[in-house]
Amino acid sequence: MRKKSKAIITCAITGSIHTPSMSPYLPVTPDEIASQAIAAAEAGAAILHLHARDPETGKPSGAPDTFNRFLPRIKQSCNAIVNITTGGGQGMSVEERIMAAEAFSPEMTSLNMGTMNFGLFPMLNRYNEFKHPWERAHLEGSRDFIFRNTFGDIEKILLKLGEGHGVRFEFECYDVGHLYTLAHFLDRKLVKPPLFVQTIFGILGGIGPDPQNVMFMRETAERLFGDQYHWSVLAAGRFQIPFCTMAATMGANVRVGLEDNLYLGKGQLAPSNAALVTKMRHILEELSIDIATADEARAMLETKGGSNVKF
Repeated sequence: MRKKSKAIITCAITGSIHTPSMSPYLPVTPDEIASQAIAAAEAGAAILHLHARDPETGKPSGAPDTFNRFLPRIKQSCNAIVNITTGGGQGMSVEERIMAAEAFSPEMTSLNMGTMNFGLFPMLNRYNEFKHPWERAHLEGSRDFIFRNTFGDIEKILLKLGEGHGVRFEFECYDVGHLYTLAHFLDRKLVKPPLFVQTIFGILGGIGPDPQNVMFMRETAERLFGDQYHWSVLAAGRFQIPFCTMAATMGANVRVGLEDNLYLGKGQLAPSNAALVTKMRHILEELSIDIATADEARAMLETKGGSNVKF
């Protein structure tokens, strides 16, 4: 199943890591999120990974009403696969994190494969002033934040969203143990191939951004999943483009976007998500790697199709 000739580009539009003070281009309002998502799809992203934010403060939000202010417009304006987060934001319960996915039954959701530390506090060294009080507290609070994804949590999400709504998952693996956790659920037949395995590098608390780790995670996934998975790579910050490029030469799909990285180049803020997609697409095409359309990605990942969502 993993053999393919085309690469899927995922674009993660806004996330819950960066704060509005870090970049004027980070989409916050429903209009900004929708506009940037549609432009990213037009630039070549087959999958749009979506979080929501309070339009007044930019704080991450799990409220279905907030998602509903941009999901219909995205669906009406482009053909991309919509992937709704179940990671949510710092301090949200698991129930809060899956509310939007339950309400809108998308083709895909993310699913984090292990409990971990998730350190954002080093960014306090780079930013001195913040527009909103929550931003500094958000970063400082990550010193003691445990990103909870227990076996019970994962089982609950698999049951409610996989069995209940027929969604496919972007299995987010921040460390090698997360791959083994996914293999455990595959052995129990609680997840069904083809698996979309997103290996993540450079988050403080997860596996580090070393090129050797890309090989290590790929080789581990090969042993565990064989021909039952499609591999994708994302890396945080300045590692995003080089790591995606390296992995793409090894057959990986790629994820870019302002959720994971605010910069288009050294010292140059990315003016949009579409700019990051365009840059990544250009690199892939220079490497003679064809880009998968949204419908080709649907066929590869065996999603239920855009006509079967509830938005």
